[in-house]
Amino acid sequence: MAEDVVTGMIPLDEPPLTFDPSKYVAQLRENWASESGDASYALLVRCFVLVSATTSRIKIVDTLVNCLRVLIESDPSSLLPAVWLATNSISPSYISLELGLGGSAISKALRQVCGLDNRSLKVIYDKYGDAGDVAFEAKKKQSFTLRKPKPLTIKGVYQSLVKIATSQGLAKLKKEELADIWSKSEEIVKASFARHPNYNDLIPALLQTGVSEELLVLCGLELHVPLRPMLGSITRDLSEMLTKLQGRDFACEFKYDGQRAQIHCDDKGKVSIFSRHLELMTDKYPDLVELVPRIRGEGVDSFVMEGEVVAVDRQTGELKNFQTLTNRARKDVALGDITIDVCMFSFDLMYLNGQPLLDRPFRERRELLKSLFIEVPHHFTWVKSLDASSSDSEPVLEFFKSATENKCEGIMVKILDNLTKIPDIRDTPDRALDTPQSKPRGRSKGKVNGEAEPEDQSAKTRRKPLLATYEPDKRLDSWLKVKKDYNASFDTLDLVPIAGWHGQGRKAKWWSPILMAVRNEESGALEGICKCISGFTDAFYRTNKEFYNDEGAEMGEAKNVRIQKPSFIEYSGPSPDVWFEPQEVWEMAYADITLSPTYTAAIGLVSDERGLSLRFPRFLRKRDDKGIDEASTNQFLAGLWRKQEASSRSSKNGEGRDIADDEEEI
Repeated sequence: MAEDVVTGMIPLDEPPLTFDPSKYVAQLRENWASESGDASYALLVRCFVLVSATTSRIKIVDTLVNCLRVLIESDPSSLLPAVWLATNSISPSYISLELGLGGSAISKALRQVCGLDNRSLKVIYDKYGDAGDVAFEAKKKQSFTLRKPKPLTIKGVYQSLVKIATSQGLAKLKKEELADIWSKSEEIVKASFARHPNYNDLIPALLQTGVSEELLVLCGLELHVPLRPMLGSITRDLSEMLTKLQGRDFACEFKYDGQRAQIHCDDKGKVSIFSRHLELMTDKYPDLVELVPRIRGEGVDSFVMEGEVVAVDRQTGELKNFQTLTNRARKDVALGDITIDVCMFSFDLMYLNGQPLLDRPFRERRELLKSLFIEVPHHFTWVKSLDASSSDSEPVLEFFKSATENKCEGIMVKILDNLTKIPDIRDTPDRALDTPQSKPRGRSKGKVNGEAEPEDQSAKTRRKPLLATYEPDKRLDSWLKVKKDYNASFDTLDLVPIAGWHGQGRKAKWWSPILMAVRNEESGALEGICKCISGFTDAFYRTNKEFYNDEGAEMGEAKNVRIQKPSFIEYSGPSPDVWFEPQEVWEMAYADITLSPTYTAAIGLVSDERGLSLRFPRFLRKRDDKGIDEASTNQFLAGLWRKQEASSRSSKNGEGRDIADDEEEI
């Protein structure tokens, strides 16, 4: 019998003279057996619920007495913790042992544990006021997407509270010092996992070395274990890119429209090929595997190389688009069955002859790549590149035009050299795409009207030098993406489809509009940003309805949909007809970003009450090369909005328009 059913049957508020605790001991012990016989916290909660429901002092005493009698007979070891919890304390008053948790910490915990957004939590606070009542109501609203967690025990809850209180030694440190201690340890673990993303190896290494620099050696880059790729920050145009990289030398590279690939080869000739999502795709590209012995130069025993696999015309070398590449079989491809030829455009070398190259500057890694590997026309080559500096605006513009004319998405721009010192790995925190918020870098030392320009010391200390090293799983300004404009007034975001409504008229049998979301990198939640009805073809609508198919939902036969809103989705607008199982990324264009009372995207980052939404969102394409963990983040969206507002103010166009009117149109 379920625990809550058993405890719900016990009449704890009955007069003690008629209440017989022995009747319930057997059932309770049976339920508690999975927790080593420890009494469940549900029993104490049941007692507290009954106590809070009455103002009668006699009833309150009777209920508490009966609860303690049950514990005495069924689990005496839980009696003392229950008494402390019932008295709202965890130690005698003469022993200084306090939790020291404020309201903000409790609210944050409730949001994370119960899957609530700020607005939903505020509604509960407004209704109940007391933090305990709020927590109780929030817990009742919690839904579980996976299996339910193990039930809490009375002893477990009490011991956890004592642990929190006894950690006061660290609590006495300044917040900044404490954050520094934790962040450095966190960065080491992150750096290790980015180089070697396998918990089977990471956890034993942690137990062996603890969190130290040795972890990066013991559990670092290894052949045939993919490392998480370095990512590029997005810039809106060449002007912004040149401003960010002022005073630095950089390389511009064609950003080919293909599939990013990581090729590993050991000294025995074994080859592994991984996607940007770290999926093994060696079987997909047997032609690349066969190519490896031909491209290895003299003295190359083992390597890890990165590049872009692009569909090409083998005779002419003409580049084909990504859609062509997607038509290639994905598994067990035989060389004789290949109908879509590919070329590997290499751009980085991360490992060579047993030595990681991650800490080497990009110029050096690139030189090794070009000098030690052999070009095979229309099969293997290097990305087309141009070395430049921020003063070379004209050559960079011409190179950018050449890239777009050659069917590329745009260009990648990469810092070539480090400054005087490469910062320690722990000093380069994983900055979620915050570049839109950063201010343009001014000239470090120059003259304005004949006078020396003072250095901005505050900016100097705030901003770390851009790195030319390879930083796995980081999105830094040392790599910048400049994509071709879809329209002078449009930008693009990579969004996740999370829900849909039945269409009207001709579209009644399809999903239209479709609710889109950005990703909250901190909480993992998906935050609603807009509904989209533009850019879809009838063929797309049909395919989309077949993929997100709600037919037979009541019988559990639906595909890729949910009947109820998942707890990890934050959206407070009108309820959709169906919730999608989030798994795709769609590239969307839009006119501009607006404040919205309906959508929760980036709420709290630009406004406490309103989120952000898109005006005139338009579907461009599915990003089959991206998973939802690579969708645009709320931080990035907030940065774009700030930049837009700054531009609007300079053009005297006023503040962002509220989305409410546009919602009526959709």
